[in-house]
Formats: sequence, structure tokens, C-alpha cells
Amino acid sequence: MGRSSYTANQYSKGEGISRCAGCVHGHHADTPSAKESNSGRYNESSQATHENYELRNPFAEGAFRWVAKGRYVSGPRKGQQCVSKWFKTGAVFSSDYFTLDIKAVDKALELVNRFNQLNIINKVIKINVPAVWTFTDDSHEDWAGQKVLCEPFINNYQKFNSNSGWNDDALPWGKVMQALSHFSYHVSGGFYVLCDLQGGIYQHEVVLSDPVILSRRREYGVTDLGPDGISSFFSQHECNNFCRPNWTKPANPVQHFRPVPGTTMIRRTVPTGYSRPHGTRH
Repeated sequence: MGRSSYTANQYSKGEGISRCAGCVHGHHADTPSAKESNSGRYNESSQATHENYELRNPFAEGAFRWVAKGRYVSGPRKGQQCVSKWFKTGAVFSSDYFTLDIKAVDKALELVNRFNQLNIINKVIKINVPAVWTFTDDSHEDWAGQKVLCEPFINNYQKFNSNSGWNDDALPWGKVMQALSHFSYHVSGGFYVLCDLQGGIYQHEVVLSDPVILSRRREYGVTDLGPDGISSFFSQHECNNFCRPNWTKPANPVQHFRPVPGTTMIRRTVPTGYSRPHGTRH
């Protein structure tokens, strides 16, 4: 690339270090952050780049956010792919999402650690641990200063169950994930269900991303469907060879949500409006 493709600051850094203005430059770690865990898979870096094309044409899209690929430029993962997740314009709950996402990951790590200790399977389950990073000031004007969640890229991505009770137990790993969700209810005394399990199968481990926690008190944001979600999940669950007979489950669970593969969300707020015709007094 010619010199015009770089900012003056980046061009002065020289070959192999400078990054063109067409890239979105590295992020710096920000709070909050998940606790260190043996079951966590971490960024192991503090900087990454994304091409403008990748940001404007994300490879994945959810109901309220986009996902784009980039590459780490520092640390043990240098050169490996990462993903950044950020909010679409108008996502009214985005201010709380970063905190709740990390909070859900912390709880997921705790529950997965307990499951791994049982040695029910001969492989380890891990959770991709996102970090809140910020696009640097010399990034493209569309992205500079914007916060994103960054985590390692997962190959061969697939979904095992959802937060509404849907599950794919046609393959052994689908059954394992159903057992993990069941175990999370048992080990938490019926307060939590770890679900919406999705990720990639590797040689020695399975790596999950974007887990959902269903809780009795709806502590985890718009994807936490609360007690009705827990009941709906177990209305669709059938114990398999990876479940233990002594694991507890709700009595007479009821289906409150339609089981779908996608993540079901409940908004906590609704738009306000006039209580009477505009321009009238009575």
C-alpha cells in the first residue's frame, strides 16, 4: 500500500508494525472482565485489527448486534482470528449488555468447572471469554471510540440447544450439552440453567460462546427468560446417558415459550406514548 493509505502516526511506525487507515485498529482491554478460570478460553492479547470490508459486511448477524472477524496483532494469539461483536444502532439495552454478558460468562465458567470435575466425558468443555475493548481514536470515524466484545474465533460453529427449550440431541455432543444444562440446574439448587449452548468441537475440547443463564430472579438481561424459561427448558428435556439419576429437575414443567433454535429475548421496557389524544385536555 502507498503512504496515503496510512495515518502519519501509523506510517512512522515502519513495516510490520504500522496499520493502514482502512483497518480498524487494536482495542485496549476495558472493564468489566470475567474472572480467570481453567474452563475459560481467553484473548491472550490486547490488540487486533479488522478490515473495513469485514466491519461493513459482518459474517454473522443477530437480532441486535453484528459479528465481524479480525486478527490478533500481539500476544500468544498473534496472527490468529478473533471476532468482535457490537450493537446495531438503536439497541436500547446496549448500555447494560456488556456488564450482563460478562456476568453471564462468569456464572457459566463456574457451572462448567463443576461439570468438568465430574469427568462424565473424556474431553473438556470451555467457554470463550469475551473482553470489552474499544476501537482506538485513529480507527475509521464510523468505529473510533466504540466499544465491542472481542473473543477468539471458533471454527465449525454449531448450536446444541437454545434458551426456549429447543435442542439438537441427534449427535452425542448434543446430548452432552443437554446434560450440562440439566446439571447446572441441579448444582445451583434450581436457581440457574446454563443454556443456549453453541460453539465448536475440537480434538481435545469443545469451546462454547454466548451462553445464556436462566435465573429465578431474571438477573441476566433480555435473554434470561426467568422461571418460565426454566420451566420451558425442562418441558422439552429428556434425560440421556450423560445425565445422572440423582440430578434434580422441576416438577411438572410447563412450556411457556415456543422452542426455537434462535435466542429468545424479553424486553424489559416498552416505548411510552400519549395516554390521551395529542392536543386534548380530557
